[in-house]
Amino acid sequence: MKLTLKIAKVLVQLINGESIPNHSAKSRLIDDLVSENIITRKGKHKKSLDLINKTDLHTYLANQLQVNDLNKYVLALENENSTRAELVKITTDSKKSKERAFKGFLLNSYSSIKAELNNATIIINPTKGSFVFIYDYESFKIPKEITVIGVENAKNFSQIQEQKYLFKNINPLFVSRYPQNQNKDFIKWMNSIPNNYMHFGDFDIAGIGIYLNEYKKHLLRKATFFIPENIKSDLRNNGNRERFDNQKMNFKIESIQESKILELIEIIKLEKKGLDQEYYIETDSQR
Repeated sequence: MKLTLKIAKVLVQLINGESIPNHSAKSRLIDDLVSENIITRKGKHKKSLDLINKTDLHTYLANQLQVNDLNKYVLALENENSTRAELVKITTDSKKSKERAFKGFLLNSYSSIKAELNNATIIINPTKGSFVFIYDYESFKIPKEITVIGVENAKNFSQIQEQKYLFKNINPLFVSRYPQNQNKDFIKWMNSIPNNYMHFGDFDIAGIGIYLNEYKKHLLRKATFFIPENIKSDLRNNGNRERFDNQKMNFKIESIQESKILELIEIIKLEKKGLDQEYYIETDSQR
């Protein structure tokens, strides 16, 4: 995905606190930023774009597009005399600079899991408040009966103990979606092992889009979407109407062969609401 001069200028305006008409900033990048809850679309007819979080936008640009200074990036694109070398200084758009300092992904678990790494046995059982980072994922193996659960949001991943009640009949190992630039490593690892994958994300159109576009299309039959038993009543009683109004479907329904996903989409369309997965973090008063 490329950051064009037009969209880069739009992002600068948003950072400066301006609202931008939606029709003047149509791009896949903008759609991604909306689905990531970094930018929001407001209004029913004449929709506008507003920035939710500056820090998250800068992090996204750095991690996904290697743009570390948006203003300098705009100036470089505006200057017809800018050389490739000058542009590379602003971005990391070269073969050499695209090499990442770290490969791998973050793991979490609320029970001990015996695994194998570099032909040695390791125990995955992080102390609450800490995670395990797997670097040499090519040699990382887990028992076949373990279901790998991808967690979309950071808060849910960090408080997985408080969601244990959701996965009573599963032997789970949790993997964080963040940092997103590690996602290709995770997909490679999942395709190298026999274990099944379950996606635990937001229960809205954007969450379904993330599952289908980032995971299902790569993992195919071994991937499923986690749906709580009471999702219909939870959406009706606790869902957010604005999340439904502001989200655009970035996938084709006719290509979906997962019946439970189709049922969830119909429920979301019927209730006209979306539900954050954080809703399922159990508090002390709920126990």
